[in-house]
Parts: sequence; C-alpha cells; structure tokens
Amino acid sequence: MVAASGLLLAAQPATTDTHRFTEVRNGIFLAQTTAPVFNSNALVIINDDDVVLVDSHVTPSKARDLIASVRTLTSNQITAVINSHHHWDHAHGNQEFTDIPIIGHEFTYEKLATAPLDEPTYTRGVVGNQARLERMQEEIADATDATEQARRQADYDLFAAHVQDFDEIAPVPPSVTMSDRMTLYRGNREIQILFLGRAHTGGDVAVYFPDDGVVFTGDMALNGPSFLGDGFVDEWPQTLENLKALDFDVFVPGHGPPVTDLSRIDVVQDYYRDLWRETETKYREGVSVEEASRTIDLTSHTGIPIRNVGVDPLTVGRIYQRLENPD
Repeated sequence: MVAASGLLLAAQPATTDTHRFTEVRNGIFLAQTTAPVFNSNALVIINDDDVVLVDSHVTPSKARDLIASVRTLTSNQITAVINSHHHWDHAHGNQEFTDIPIIGHEFTYEKLATAPLDEPTYTRGVVGNQARLERMQEEIADATDATEQARRQADYDLFAAHVQDFDEIAPVPPSVTMSDRMTLYRGNREIQILFLGRAHTGGDVAVYFPDDGVVFTGDMALNGPSFLGDGFVDEWPQTLENLKALDFDVFVPGHGPPVTDLSRIDVVQDYYRDLWRETETKYREGVSVEEASRTIDLTSHTGIPIRNVGVDPLTVGRIYQRLENPD
C-alpha cells in the first residue's frame, strides 16, 4: 500500500470554493465541482513528489478551478493528465495542461484531433445549454414572489457564466498515446492505464491502482447504465467482464460517488445484453428507430431501475448503426 501521510496540507475531507475532495484511499482523491452544472469527476493522485490527474473537466475555466483547488491539498506539482475518454465533459479542460504530458488512448487522440467541436455529443450539449437558459428565463418571468425570482435569477446568472466559458474551448488531444496498456511509476505508486475493450466509446481506459484496490472507470462503468449514444453495446458486457478480472474493491466512476457494491457491474452487464438483444430483434423485424424506442420493454430490470417502457432514441439509433456497420 502507498502511504498518504505527510503529503497533505489540508484536513480531509476538503472543500474549496469550487471543489469537494473525497479521499478514496491512500492519497487518491475524487474531485467534484460544487457548482450545480454538468461536469465530470476528476481523480487527483497525490504521490510522494508529484500529482497525476485523471480527466480535465468540462471547460478550461473548470480546469483552472481544479488546478487551484489541488494546491490547497498539496504543494506537489501536477506532472501528467490522463484522459479516460474523449467526451467534452471529461477532456475539454486539456488546454490548461499543454506544458505536461496528456495521456490517452489512440482513439481519444483521433477524436480530439479531428473536429471535436463537431462531435454530436458536444453539439447536443451546446444545444442543451441554450435550451436550459431559455427555460430558466421563462421560470424567472413566471415567478410571482420577489424572493423566488431573485433565487431563480442567481441560478440563471451562474449557469449563463458556465455557458459563456464554452467560448474559450480549444480542444487539445493527448500528447502521449497508448493502445493496450501503459504503466506510470511515481515513487512507490504503480498506476496502470488499461484499455479493456470498447464500451462507452472506442477508447475508454481504466486507471488502476493494483496496490490500493482502486480503479477509476470513467464512463465505462457507472453505478447504472452510461450514455450509450457513442457506445459499443454489443461489446460492452465483455469489457466489463475484463474490468471485473482486476483485483479491486472500489471503483470511481466518471460521474457520481465511489462505488463499493461491485454487483452493480453485473446488473448493468445484464441490462446491456438484454438491450442489445431486444433492439436487434426490432432491427431484424424492420421496425423504425422511433417505433423501437417507444416499444422496447426492459422494465424487468428493476435493479437499474427501469420503470417505463421505452429506450432513448439515441441509444436505439446507435445500436442500429452498429448492426448496419459492424467492424
């Protein structure tokens, strides 16, 4: 085990103006922003002589906040950033780290180096931001109480500032790439960067700490199903099976708190298998994406839980795409 004693300058758990840090184990910290806006988790790995980060947040502004907050934990310098995958909420803070190695899968490099601002996941996010601003303006206008109107205005101002931060984004791809695995050694700490198979994207990596029994999974494994619009649902269960072969008792997902109930992985695997099977049946029957998204019934998966019949059309469309263009 890697001891964390002597590394920290602040008592734990720690909260700054922008971040909340939860120590998972032995100087490995989950970093989450406190602002009520969509963002990814980041992992802060405080070693004897340096700091390694996993994921750089949603915007350069949020990345700068993370850098400043890490300084409240330790005087050690950040020497590397690992991208768990290419999605904008995890990697669009990369431009704040161009003076140090940014490590990612070859697929992540390809996506971030080739028109990343045209990626559907990003463009949908931008459209969603504008739609939310419009809804919030309507809510301000509808407020009949001055106190409530002021509260809604404050929420709007905070979110509008976050949306404005997107104007600064100039995506930066990894400067160091890997295909299957890479290992970093920091003092007594071993950090394995592992491609276990395609899942949430074509280039998800797990960041594994074999001496600590911890793995950061990004969006490859959450407490429940992940966003599937870029996913490889047919391959995902096996990728999670490969994850389960590692020796760990807690995983840190790309969103949400650390997960110690590892049976959640089994629950999600079963859901993905049934989702693929049911969607493939609809495809073979010539059912449209729209009709399939309304009628696929996975409500037997009470452990997720799935309460209503129907599946996100983006998910069905992606599975149809995989069926039409297998590779």
